[in-house]
Amino acid sequence: MSTAIHSLIQTNVAWLRQSLDLIGRLDDRIYASAPAGYAPHHAGGHLRHILEFYECLLDGLASRGQVDYDARKRDESIERSIKAASERIHLTIARLEAIPTVDCQLLVCPEDSAAGCPLLPSSLSRELMSLSSHTIHHFALIGMTLRAHGVAVDPRFGMAPSTLRHRERREAA
Repeated sequence: MSTAIHSLIQTNVAWLRQSLDLIGRLDDRIYASAPAGYAPHHAGGHLRHILEFYECLLDGLASRGQVDYDARKRDESIERSIKAASERIHLTIARLEAIPTVDCQLLVCPEDSAAGCPLLPSSLSRELMSLSSHTIHHFALIGMTLRAHGVAVDPRFGMAPSTLRHRERREAA
């Protein structure tokens, strides 16, 4: 068992649980709408995008280790409905927690690749690290759109853990 893989899975699960906490304080109108001047950005669209990247990895693991990040389903119900998003988050968490904690080699077709793109070598650990970073990036955008709607969002939401540690060290000095 790889403790590194286990740790990466738990980090990604923690991000998804954080999103559950956040959307649990919203209504569908705020969740699915772009604040003035932010179109087309809205919390639901960013959360759908995050979840579909996780699903691409999980689907790829289940099918010969070939991951295609352009094969997203783009399920708009996740963008519009907190209930649909919550259900998908819970499913994604369960699927992540069921991954064997052994690093494995993957072949990845990156996002925005031309048709018939060459598959690039990667690994489960690398893709989990990438998804963590991708999630934080989109959390920052979710936080901005919700703040523009007047929703109170923890100022640390969407901030990279290394940035938070740097700020804590700087404030402690």
